[in-house]
Amino acid sequence: MKILIADDEPMIRELLRATLSRDPRFEVTLVPDGQAAIEGAREHQPDFVILDVRMPNVDGLEACRTIRDELGEGVRIVMLTALGQDADVARGRAAGADDYFIKPFSPNQLLGRVYEVAGLAA
Repeated sequence: MKILIADDEPMIRELLRATLSRDPRFEVTLVPDGQAAIEGAREHQPDFVILDVRMPNVDGLEACRTIRDELGEGVRIVMLTALGQDADVARGRAAGADDYFIKPFSPNQLLGRVYEVAGLAA
């Protein structure tokens, strides 16, 4: 399964790569912002996308809308962000996110959420 991760914090990107790379079924691509997420989605056609909301160039909500419009319902999208108010979650869902995960996070909980959203056995 191809997973695209977009977060402007290099440490978060590397933590996510390390966590998800434990599963040999996952091929992980990292990008630093929303514009790169859109371009990466077009190029790599991922099965799963993890997006931060607050990123430079294009924010995660706009990237989510664009990726959803271009790749359709077949791609699973999870927002991973520190913005955790009910209104923030509603905006993420309205943009097309399948799930919304709040920072700070436990890597094992995130991995479990990826399995759940993707419909995979751990």
